[in-house]
Amino acid sequence: MHQHFLAIILLAGIAVASPAPASPAEAPAEPSKIVDVDPRQISLPPIIPSIPGVTVPLGTLLPPGVILQPPTPALASPPFQGSDIKPTKIGYFWTGAGDNDHSDFLATYSLDDDTFGTLITLTDINSSGNSPHHLGPSADGQYLWGGGLLSLLKLQNTGYYFDVSNPYAPKYIKSDTALLGSIADEVRAKPDGGFFFTYLGSAAGTSPGRLIETDKDLNIIHEHPEDVNGTLNILGEQFSPHGLTIDWEKNIILTSDFIVPLSILKPTTGKVSANTLRLWDLPTRTIINTITIPNGVGIQDVKLIPGNPESAALATAVGAGQVWIVYPFRYDEQGHQGTTELFYDLGPKARDVVAIFSDITKDGRFAYFTITTGNHIAALDISDLDNPKRLDDPDEVQPTEGPHYIKITPDQKHLVVTDYFLQTGDIGIVNTPADYKALYIDLLDDGSLHFNRSIDFQKEFANRGGAKPHSSVIFDFTDPDHPVYD
Repeated sequence: MHQHFLAIILLAGIAVASPAPASPAEAPAEPSKIVDVDPRQISLPPIIPSIPGVTVPLGTLLPPGVILQPPTPALASPPFQGSDIKPTKIGYFWTGAGDNDHSDFLATYSLDDDTFGTLITLTDINSSGNSPHHLGPSADGQYLWGGGLLSLLKLQNTGYYFDVSNPYAPKYIKSDTALLGSIADEVRAKPDGGFFFTYLGSAAGTSPGRLIETDKDLNIIHEHPEDVNGTLNILGEQFSPHGLTIDWEKNIILTSDFIVPLSILKPTTGKVSANTLRLWDLPTRTIINTITIPNGVGIQDVKLIPGNPESAALATAVGAGQVWIVYPFRYDEQGHQGTTELFYDLGPKARDVVAIFSDITKDGRFAYFTITTGNHIAALDISDLDNPKRLDDPDEVQPTEGPHYIKITPDQKHLVVTDYFLQTGDIGIVNTPADYKALYIDLLDDGSLHFNRSIDFQKEFANRGGAKPHSSVIFDFTDPDHPVYD
């Protein structure tokens, strides 16, 4: 059996090294225009074909590699009870099957008051064990992109695309992977179509990662940086981009460097975290400067403050348990563009908590932070940047376990928080406790939180070992002629 697995890994190495044509299962179903393949992207065919009665037990018998996992095909979703209701508020949740054997999937739920938590439908992808990560909509609301954090370990594609032109019946259309990067993280839509998204690591899970760009037809067209100076920059200092925020009017990008992915997988001498952000020129896609947060120990997230005249952004320093403010148009004493300073210390219960993620209201008044292994969601009034005020009690026991991805609903009245970050299992050293719920939290007028309702993914999907919802996108059709989404 071990010899067979080694042969599989050798074949997988060939598949990664050589661009492969899309298999029939990978061919896009809709829209038909998504056909051109750029040489910067490939689509990996299944390493082991699906053979009834053979590959199902094979997944439980094959031993994991030192890092790689058996690249067995996914099991189709068990039967589920959907609904034909047409709610005005929809939550899409990018979700992994609890058993890592069944297909990962997009779950579509009603978030309306009278039908909250009703499952509308479930959309399988054609692979499993990806550890679904971040999810984002295209600028026109027709597509969703979802990244696979650990897809590389099964030698699978890392980007997954869904057609949501019918919002009540999403369709999985295709997947791809980049040539130079892997370990998918944050995503932002381009106004003219397509996406930017961060790949935390290289194709081997090391540093440097890449900032990936697609065109409007959802094909990967660039893996930034591509210029000589930028390449020297990311080779000279750890480049592990996780957070991503873009000012389209002032033509800047900020990415935040988090952790070398390979360093959380066994065998390891410990996590290798970064203390930096990169400031980019948007028109040329080149790095302007590397900005350092002293002793940040993992800068997981960065978000522009809406409406701020200086395009200031908030960045989370995970090891320090702090929030820093970044001023991309200020200059330091050496004349380098981009400065940062401590904005708010979230306290001792926020230090060394594996992950701190954030979101900010559209009016720039309130900011929210999930403190994953601290089992807490913090709220700040940031209307006065010189005097931020904490709105939650850091000692309060909140009804959450393992909160991570956080999204303010388009109407700015709720927070959607998914209680799951990452569980690498026996192959890694990051296994955060979670209750696998999607929390729907009311935002009060003063910005404080009122915990209200939730969806329990463990109960909903018990027939596949439960489910692990990592991220969400919310659509609001209150005004059907002008839907909003985020």
